[in-house]
Amino acid sequence: MCDQAKLQEWARADVSRRRFGALAGAAAVVACAPSEAGGQTTTADVSAADLTETTVTFETPDGTMDAFFVQPKDGKYPGVIFWPDIASIRDAKRTMARRLASEGYSVLVLNPYYRDVAGEQFADFVDFIQAEGFPKVRPWRSKLNADTIGSDAKAAIAWLDQQPSVDTAKGVGTQGYCMGGPFTVWTAAAVPERVKVLGSFHGGGLVTDDPKSPHRMLENASVFVNIFIAQNDDAKAPEDKTIFQDAVVAAENVSGSYRVIKADHGWAVPDSPVFDKARADMVHTDLLEAYKTYL
Repeated sequence: MCDQAKLQEWARADVSRRRFGALAGAAAVVACAPSEAGGQTTTADVSAADLTETTVTFETPDGTMDAFFVQPKDGKYPGVIFWPDIASIRDAKRTMARRLASEGYSVLVLNPYYRDVAGEQFADFVDFIQAEGFPKVRPWRSKLNADTIGSDAKAAIAWLDQQPSVDTAKGVGTQGYCMGGPFTVWTAAAVPERVKVLGSFHGGGLVTDDPKSPHRMLENASVFVNIFIAQNDDAKAPEDKTIFQDAVVAAENVSGSYRVIKADHGWAVPDSPVFDKARADMVHTDLLEAYKTYL
């Protein structure tokens, strides 16, 4: 899970804004660049110049949600609900969404904190560390649970389905990072008729004692799951992979896998101090294959 102690450790290690920012900037560039896996090019189907992006708002039962929406300029494509990590919407997440959109998807990056604040709150993880982000977001984050995320997901997908660039004949995908990992399961459970693929990247809280723990909510979904867990998260709760995979098998309309990745929490996010491009590309390709198969 997103570890406050780990972020404080990074801060104590004097990860300077100049050094960290340079690394993050370079990572953002390569995150959008063509990559290769197994000798097969996984380049974008649509060039960056052929994308349209904007900040949008729409109503939910709890207020007005803001989001970043990016999609190819022409045509209809499957929709994707993108749940960011604890630092929420920022350049790293917009960059990741552009990369996905260039593969042929209409991507909506949600602001999960909209009940309290709108727009970008942290420029990157350096800002999050230096601004003591955990105490700042704690009251916002406390409002996010299976019920509120499910309600938000319904509103977001209803909005997506009204957009000309979204092909409603195809299923919706959802992907989330860190705290956004469990949100993907709650999204799939809330809108099972639309959400057909989910991807959770170093997500925390997928197996808890709560009656609405994500692993218990799978029975309400009809979805292919891709769970990518960091090796240090797995080391803290090694039994979770068995519990979650058993829940996948037990759920009537769910299939997929729970995989431990040989990288630490945060490896998939370009502005993370532990960003691992090779493994980030690997899981991105794996999720794309599921999108192409099931959406």
